Amino acid sequence: MKKMAKLKIGDVVEISTSKGFTYAQYTHKHKQYGALLRVFGLIYNDRPADIKNLISEEPVFSCFFPLSASVDQQIVFIVGNEEVPVDAQNFPIFRAGMINQATKKVDVWWLWDGEKEWKIGDLDSEQRKLPIRGVWNDTLLIERIESGWTPETDPS
Repeated sequence: MKKMAKLKIGDVVEISTSKGFTYAQYTHKHKQYGALLRVFGLIYNDRPADIKNLISEEPVFSCFFPLSASVDQQIVFIVGNEEVPVDAQNFPIFRAGMINQATKKVDVWWLWDGEKEWKIGDLDSEQRKLPIRGVWNDTLLIERIESGWTPETDPS
């Protein structure tokens, strides 16, 4: 039987894209959504020697991701473990909403803190920067990294 990945909060994750390597940090485990990653935007040709430096930049986005299965299948690799920065230790607020099939836009947004959610209607410019709740597979994660996607530029 194959051994399951033993993940720890603070693990630094290497993600291979067609443009090079990018990195994320595992910051929280949610009972329903699983591993939460802070994903960074810099792309490297080779793995940097200083792993701590990788997580000092501002993340481009956060997302839930099936980290354990992806490590087990060698889709992504754990390359180190660093303390989660103080400003990233609290669980972030996410935005969520149902896309109207006619308009392909969300009509009513909700905010969620990992436990409870509340209706807010339209988003202001600061709320557009909040991560969007959902679990992404490796294909979507890599596609969004390669395209420079951010929650702020998401068309929904």
